[in-house]
Amino acid sequence: QVQLVESGGGLVQAGGSLSVSCAASGRTFSIYAIAWFRQAPGKEREFVASINWSGGSTYYADSVKGRFTISRDNAKNTVWLQMNSLNPEDTAVYYCAATRGNYYQSALRYDFWGQGTQVTVSS
Repeated sequence: QVQLVESGGGLVQAGGSLSVSCAASGRTFSIYAIAWFRQAPGKEREFVASINWSGGSTYYADSVKGRFTISRDNAKNTVWLQMNSLNPEDTAVYYCAATRGNYYQSALRYDFWGQGTQVTVSS
């Protein structure tokens, strides 16, 4: 099992950048695929990006492709989501999640979740 803690959220102006991180406990972090999801008020949780166990493969939602970058450092037990060219539609609570399977897009596939970090983009 793994424990996940997100951090780095905050307020940023439209067009700006922000990086959020997901710190994991334990020594088995490297076996998990990791994904970022986000949820805005009154909306369902949606997939943002995912990365496989080695960091060699990534997948992005069309809405963030070209603007966001997911990366990981298994030696540091950390996953990052670098967010550039932010717009107000990116405002949401961002969650990281882990699965021992493939880097799925469905939240139902993920077994472990962090508490979330708020990202607010002003116009």
